[in-house]
Amino acid sequence: MSHNSFGHLFRVTTWGESHGPAIGCVVDGCPPRLALSEADIQPWLDRRRPGQSQFTTQRQEPDAVRILSGVFEGRTTGTPISLVIDNLDQRSRDYASVADRYRPGHADLAYDLKYGIRDPRGGGRSSARETAMRVAAGAVARLVLGPGVSVRGALVQIGPHPIERARWDWEEVGRNALFCPDAGTVPVWEAYLGAVRKRGSSAGAIIELQAEGVAPGLGAPIYAKLDADLAAALMSINAVKAVEIGAGFSAAEFSGEQNADPMRLRDGEVVFGSNNAGGILGGISTGQPITARFAVKPTSSILTPVQSVTRSGHEVDVATPGRHDPCVGIRAVPVGEAMLACVLADHLLRHRAQNPGPTQNPSQTPC
Repeated sequence: MSHNSFGHLFRVTTWGESHGPAIGCVVDGCPPRLALSEADIQPWLDRRRPGQSQFTTQRQEPDAVRILSGVFEGRTTGTPISLVIDNLDQRSRDYASVADRYRPGHADLAYDLKYGIRDPRGGGRSSARETAMRVAAGAVARLVLGPGVSVRGALVQIGPHPIERARWDWEEVGRNALFCPDAGTVPVWEAYLGAVRKRGSSAGAIIELQAEGVAPGLGAPIYAKLDADLAAALMSINAVKAVEIGAGFSAAEFSGEQNADPMRLRDGEVVFGSNNAGGILGGISTGQPITARFAVKPTSSILTPVQSVTRSGHEVDVATPGRHDPCVGIRAVPVGEAMLACVLADHLLRHRAQNPGPTQNPSQTPC
């Protein structure tokens, strides 16, 4: 199977299945002499780890990462960095009832039509378990970006319940199990998800990402647009069905003057009056915060029976037993952060390769 890699100069290849002995990734293109150990990666994995609340799958995986190559005496060597996580809590028997049945909303049918073979245990290669390695790679990408770049995310809607943006507090995101920036919405989500789980169903979510401190000039105007690569990276996350950059779909409601981000000079530097562009114009970063949102559909593995068919062509009703997230969007927050970090690291290295000298815009800070 091809297409298991993303990125150009900062390139990530993942491998492994949900119920295999391990999952892993190879990060190629990381510059040498960066301080790196498992302790730099593990905190980010812990934020995504399953089984930490009643609102995520109860699969108990420590997700302890090991570095197999690319690091010597605590420093990156410039060679491929190989990372691995052992799978320790598989319960393959949970999938015996759907081994010959296509789960509606899942990749089962499409996967079988393409390859003629599939691993029904947790979805095999198409499982969200693979995203743990994206988070590990994202930790390396953050080191490439450096401490001046902040990449963070939050849940802004679960089901029909959005946050109150006037109460947004980034510090609150780390205080609750739902990555919610609005303390007042947390009990609303908890009650809603409790009811969803009780009836054997699931809920979708919207995640918002922000990257601050990103230098201007990343990206290119045609086939390497920063927003295009970011949209592709976010769409590659399991269960994602929509992506917005900046104002996104709301921009269709604006007039030209409402959508334009006005500019003025302050102490010789360009200052924007708004950020509807999400920090990207013409596919190139402007130095403003990069903002994006992505929508995650409801988890397809649910206890409520849904009409489907078997591999042998019989009509059946399918319910999926086992341990599943009532809202997979919750653990998608650190995954989205990781993909944003990887895209930015890749474009930063590309920019440095093409523009080794100072930026042509004296009002902005070069990479």
